[in-house]
Amino acid sequence: MSGAKNAILPAMAASLLSEGPVEIVGAPLLRDISTFGTLLGILGAEVSRTGNGDGRDTLRIAPGVADKAEAPYDLVKTMRASVLVLGPLLARYGRARISLPGGCAIGERPIDQHLRGLELLGARTALSEGYIEATADRLKGAPVCFDMKTVTGTENLMMAAVLAEGTTVLSNAALEPEVCDLARLLRGMGADIEGEGTDEIVIRGVRSLRGVRHEVMADRIEAATLLLAGAITGGDVTVDGADPFGMGAVLDKLRETGAEVSAVPGGVRVRRAGPIRSVNVKTAPYPGFPTDLQAQFMAYMCLGDGFSIISETIFENRFMHVAELRRMGARIDVSGNTAAVKGVTNLSGAPLMATDLRASASLVLAGLAAAGTTEVLRIYHLDRGYDALERKLRSLGADISRVKE
Repeated sequence: MSGAKNAILPAMAASLLSEGPVEIVGAPLLRDISTFGTLLGILGAEVSRTGNGDGRDTLRIAPGVADKAEAPYDLVKTMRASVLVLGPLLARYGRARISLPGGCAIGERPIDQHLRGLELLGARTALSEGYIEATADRLKGAPVCFDMKTVTGTENLMMAAVLAEGTTVLSNAALEPEVCDLARLLRGMGADIEGEGTDEIVIRGVRSLRGVRHEVMADRIEAATLLLAGAITGGDVTVDGADPFGMGAVLDKLRETGAEVSAVPGGVRVRRAGPIRSVNVKTAPYPGFPTDLQAQFMAYMCLGDGFSIISETIFENRFMHVAELRRMGARIDVSGNTAAVKGVTNLSGAPLMATDLRASASLVLAGLAAAGTTEVLRIYHLDRGYDALERKLRSLGADISRVKE
């Protein structure tokens, strides 16, 4: 089981706070991790990787001096997570210049909550020529109440607050396991932080942080994608290293569809022998059903025995996979943020175009269950978040290969 991309990227950003090397154990070979490493190099850090490329490599990040403290547009436009360097740069150097973020075209992802929180800690922010410019003397602890749940906003403020003077209280904080993993890393570096996993996180600022060796959590989105691969094909799949406690909403939905789901020593197992029961899904912040699995679950529901209503409440443009699934024979009607899926008996293979990271995974799952051959183009989207997915699926019995266009 690979380490979680959504935990590794904030951990890499946190290395900018340290006065010594930070080692992150469990790194897969992902495009986003490589891009973030390039960004850290621009910010003065030395990034190296050791391991055999099995998804469990170790990243070693030796911090340097960020002469410019700037994250340029050419990098940030490809990956929204680049904005995570804003808090650490401001806390460590008192200045940061970050291009407005990009990433998957799945909808607006404003960072107003990040900026408002940093301003409450004493930062001065401005927008100039497409860049966020922020400066501060030493940040000062303050109460910050987020208007909405924001994972990267919570993480950015956590990292800014660990070196601030005084106590910061983050209210309405995100509850995601990846936020908890970042808190565990920061504590290992010497931060005084508590309350992660609840609505209120308390951070008491310290003068400096040290290097640490940190084993990152397993990727719950990858694990659930592999379990859905077993369910959609009527197979029997065990994902070693998967943590059932971080996937409760997904596992509950799988059980509702008629799949047999069980925690086994060191992992999670799914089996399905009967028909797929159609169920309704509504995405929500953790511990609700994750938006990062909505597309994959929709592919599964395309073969259900009735109607499924899928509501997307996090991003307003995350149904771009619908048109491609229809090309395979799926019956899906979309109205606003809701998709009505009428299950069909069979899907048929077709040439498909990936539009974003999780949409590409949904097309792969649909292809596994479809009659005939499916080709998924533009799989660079897939490589942003899945390390050699085709190899893992082949090990489960899939007839799948990566070929040049």
